Amino acid sequence: MGEVFTRRIMGLETEYGITAVADGHRALGPDEISRYLFRPVVAEYSSSNVFIPNGARLYLDVGAHPEYATAECDGLSQLVAHHVAGDRVVDDLAVRAEQAVAADGIDAQVYLFKNNVDSLGNSYGCHENYLVGRSAVLKTLGRDLMPFLVTRQLVCGAGLVTRPRGDRPAEFLLSQRADQVWESVSSATTRSRPVINTRDEPHADSHRFRRMHVIVGDSNMAEPTTALKVGSMLLMLELAEAGAGLPTVELKQPVAQGRVVARDVTGRAELECADGSTTCALEIQRACCAAARAWLAERPDAASGTSTAEMTRVVELWERALDAVDSGELDRVGRQIDWVIKRNLLERYRDRLGGDWAHPKLAQVDLAYHDIRPGRGLYALLAARGLVEHWVDEAEIAAAVETAPATTRARARGEFLAAARAAGSQVTCDWQRLKVTRPEPETLELADPFEPHPEGLGHMVELAGAPR
Repeated sequence: MGEVFTRRIMGLETEYGITAVADGHRALGPDEISRYLFRPVVAEYSSSNVFIPNGARLYLDVGAHPEYATAECDGLSQLVAHHVAGDRVVDDLAVRAEQAVAADGIDAQVYLFKNNVDSLGNSYGCHENYLVGRSAVLKTLGRDLMPFLVTRQLVCGAGLVTRPRGDRPAEFLLSQRADQVWESVSSATTRSRPVINTRDEPHADSHRFRRMHVIVGDSNMAEPTTALKVGSMLLMLELAEAGAGLPTVELKQPVAQGRVVARDVTGRAELECADGSTTCALEIQRACCAAARAWLAERPDAASGTSTAEMTRVVELWERALDAVDSGELDRVGRQIDWVIKRNLLERYRDRLGGDWAHPKLAQVDLAYHDIRPGRGLYALLAARGLVEHWVDEAEIAAAVETAPATTRARARGEFLAAARAAGSQVTCDWQRLKVTRPEPETLELADPFEPHPEGLGHMVELAGAPR
């Protein structure tokens, strides 16, 4: 049995789709509207790649995608709140971008989408980051977790209506990312898009830690789905570290099998195992969930982190989602699971439109579900009507927009940046260090991601907050 991290550093990176539309047509290209979006950021920080006082990283990624990487979190609800806070941060930029575009004589609306595939088939991701002990071998861990990860979409997918291509008809998929991933485990992120990225970049003391970088997951709108996606993964990592026994099944060509899973809302499509036997997504997820349920009885609670009580909440939702899929009574999770919420919405439109997934109106509804702009996006409309459930309180999200997590090193970064902003000071930082350049260059290393009060922080905050 190795070290079990029931308190674990984790984070989510979300890339957003962006466009500006006037009279139903694109008014500005992605590069142009992204420049408008980041104009206030560049004005304040002289860069489009910055850390902000809530501890998060905000930047413009390849392909003109705004990206928000949450601050380091050590609790599940904390992470969900900071993930949703990212939507609020980029929405505020979108409001300001619309005003700037109008001031330049362009009457256009700015749209931001938290999804994973655009109308041209380009894909962008929602990446999960989990800190694991240095003794973990990522390729071995990845192999053991692969069946879980490629079938997790059965309960955590965001759903997608595809467009007809060649002889392939339009169809509904559980996951937006399943068709965009090409390898199981790789050090690449864009060239081959693996399920797990093994690049050795822990953003922490590399003698103690590794980072597990999972890039197969969808961007989720529903807070309970995000909590289930991350919480179930946390439980699988704890099981692996404890040597408590992950379900022992090895899929033949797991990435290809993931595409099969994506096309089967029953979870019963036959999947081929490496030993020649067969299984299905429902069986794999049932086994993983049962192992997690058994683990809860002996799981040690840390002083902080994700409590066993909250993990029990995760497992209960997991069980309920699997029961809903198994019975076909999907409305049992029609307020919590993204792909079910979306499919129910789409089917109401499809019935009115003649029952064909190929109708272009359905693709528009699909996209509108992921529009994060309040008063415009369909998920936001459902939430406003009380038709979806939340995982965290509004107060927690509002606090996460402004304030870094208090229990990780993000607190130190946030305090440093808040002092610099108040004083108008120019400072720099990254995940592992804080730096001031005046009166003399000084740097504070943040090698321990669990430490919210590193020695020397007060001095750095004083320097950052000194009048200039």
